[in-house]
Amino acid sequence: MKKLVLAYSGGLDTSYCAKYLSKVEGFEVHAVSVNTGGFEKEEIAAIGEKALQLGATSYTSIDAVQTFYDKVVKYLIYGNVLKNNTYPLSVSAERIIQAIEIVNYAKKMGADFIAHGSTGAGNDQVRFDMIFQTLAPEIEIITPIRDLKLSRQTEIDFLKENGVDLPWEKAKYSINKGLWGTSVGGQETLSSHSGLPEEAYPSQLQKEGSLDLKLTFEKGELTAINDKKGSHVSNIEALDKLAAAYAIGRDIHVGDTIIGIKGRVGFEAAAPLVSIKAHHLLEKHTLTKWQQHHKEQLGNWYGMLLHEGQYLDEVMRNFEVFLTDTQKNVSGDVFVTLHPYRFTLNGISSKHDLMNSTFASYGETNEGWTAEDAKGFIKITANQGKIFNHVNS
Repeated sequence: MKKLVLAYSGGLDTSYCAKYLSKVEGFEVHAVSVNTGGFEKEEIAAIGEKALQLGATSYTSIDAVQTFYDKVVKYLIYGNVLKNNTYPLSVSAERIIQAIEIVNYAKKMGADFIAHGSTGAGNDQVRFDMIFQTLAPEIEIITPIRDLKLSRQTEIDFLKENGVDLPWEKAKYSINKGLWGTSVGGQETLSSHSGLPEEAYPSQLQKEGSLDLKLTFEKGELTAINDKKGSHVSNIEALDKLAAAYAIGRDIHVGDTIIGIKGRVGFEAAAPLVSIKAHHLLEKHTLTKWQQHHKEQLGNWYGMLLHEGQYLDEVMRNFEVFLTDTQKNVSGDVFVTLHPYRFTLNGISSKHDLMNSTFASYGETNEGWTAEDAKGFIKITANQGKIFNHVNS
């Protein structure tokens, strides 16, 4: 029997794939899901049970939360990556690690085929296929939903005809939760003019008033909250729990898809937004002007290529080396206050703070140069403009 590994989520599309590929196509289907955050043990167990009921020979869940942080998330923090100055690349970042874990599992299993449930109209088909083709060109990719151009109702009808009558009614909102944020899709995001209502977001406002936090960073990574140390992953999870209670981190991202069309997606990403903004503030105090200038450009490039599915291009490793090197002095405390639906950055404390009054205080006094030094500097700096105006006037 032909051995096939199926990227399985438990949703309608991948459930159709499990039944169709095992019963109609005669594959020995080995279902696998990859947890990059957001799944409880009970949910994983339920997904596995459903896969076996649908005809899968085996089911495996891979815990890749730490891998996701080590390979992707920390570089998104280093680079202060927000797509279109808005979106922390929640789902697109996850898909890369999920694809890598799945294809490595397929190679370990000795599978000749690998399948996923992507349609032909989204970004995920590109990300999955590119990773699979790059890491295992010898394994054939099968995509029933895309290839057969199936509608949702066609999938439901097939499953019912084959004894699978589960409540597939489409939820009003599509939720995808992970370590680095939760995407929220609904009818409103299909048009350009409507916002998402309050009830669309999984995390509702629970706290009133305000809450002061001290976020401690060491070489660009979040190491403690209010002096309580934890792992990088557990700190992100703890920060998310604190900030989500204030309904922080909600927005709608408008972006260009890999396949050339524009799309909107709602999201809530409390910990990503607070940690990125806090980290960025610390960098403003501890990095030079030119470090910040070049970091901003390369951080944007890193985020763009990650979004486009180009994670395995060697230039990404070059970017990671650069971003890591910039974090040598990005250590200290950032003081943040959480409020309902918003947060404020109050300031920082760091031994690497370059805002040092020994040299000068902006708009006040200077100790490092004389008035004549300042006049000479200004005169030379103005040279280029004076020459241009003289020649072209």
